[in-house]
Amino acid sequence: MRFNPSFKRGSNGVAQQPRNGRAPSVKDVAAAAGVSLGTVSNVLNRPAVVSTATRERVERAMAELGFIRNESARQLRAGTSRALAYVMLDGGNPFFQDVAEGIESAADAADLSLFVCNSGGRPERESKHLDRLVQQRVQGILITPVDPDAPHLLDIARRGVPFVMVDRLSSAGEHCSVAVDDILGGRIAVEHLIDRGHERVAFIGGPSSIGQVRERYQGAREVWEEFGKPADDLIHLPTEALTVSEGRSAGERLAGLPSRRRPTAAFCANDLLALGLLQHAVTAGLRVPDDLAIVGFDDIDFAAAAAVPLTSVRQPRQELGRTAARLVLDEATNPDHVHEQATFVPALVARASTGAPRR
Repeated sequence: MRFNPSFKRGSNGVAQQPRNGRAPSVKDVAAAAGVSLGTVSNVLNRPAVVSTATRERVERAMAELGFIRNESARQLRAGTSRALAYVMLDGGNPFFQDVAEGIESAADAADLSLFVCNSGGRPERESKHLDRLVQQRVQGILITPVDPDAPHLLDIARRGVPFVMVDRLSSAGEHCSVAVDDILGGRIAVEHLIDRGHERVAFIGGPSSIGQVRERYQGAREVWEEFGKPADDLIHLPTEALTVSEGRSAGERLAGLPSRRRPTAAFCANDLLALGLLQHAVTAGLRVPDDLAIVGFDDIDFAAAAAVPLTSVRQPRQELGRTAARLVLDEATNPDHVHEQATFVPALVARASTGAPRR
């Protein structure tokens, strides 16, 4: 078959767009390529069943006409879009950006796009994002929630959209979840500082409404007690957010403690806090780790690149994202899907901010 000679073409032989201002349709493509509507549909949806020559002719007609597939119409027919979505807790935190990269790599492999939304730690904003994503008929939603027990999370499943909780475990097992063992991470960090000989340690992090913060502090307390250390010598300095500026503020408060109560080391609930604390220490003329040893959490790229490279508890950030995407895609496509709670083991990466190991 050849191009339809009766279809309107310019002097250069290129198919012309309709003159009434409307976008080129599937009918226009079929007419320009001299094929049936069914053949154009197969090229769009099942290209493997169309011969190479015919497929190339249809694709050339699409290019000449400037044809753009009506994805909204396709979604209505199929009942879903070709996209996943990730609602992250804090768009300014590199940890969540790395998780999103892992999700995106899995989405690419499945020939899907990824929508990324930022709740900013605000429940009402999170709920609005979820409503819009359900309306967009995304294939699945991944979320690091403000509150893992929020009712609107269960509403997602009731509305028929597969979803996976990222960086938080599902205690009830009502949906898939992917996380790191935060209690173990807290234990690893403080045990490392005890091994360095520190007798007074600060835990810096908050707000306590964030489950990861609570569990990292819990792990710190557990190992402190197991080593027989006085409870008062593990000093909690809460923060309003997990940011660099809050880390600097915590450094000011730490410096204001009486010298006999001042910690010689700090375990920060994430690397951004640790970087802020490090900035304050350097500005105040403190030597790290001689005057103050610092441990962070997440091991983002900035940790190793700091003026004094930070010891940190590493999370497999991109692997968290890839695993979460695999689980949500399995739920979306596998009728025998079984909910899974995947837990990763954190690992300490020791660097200059805590000094050389004791001999």
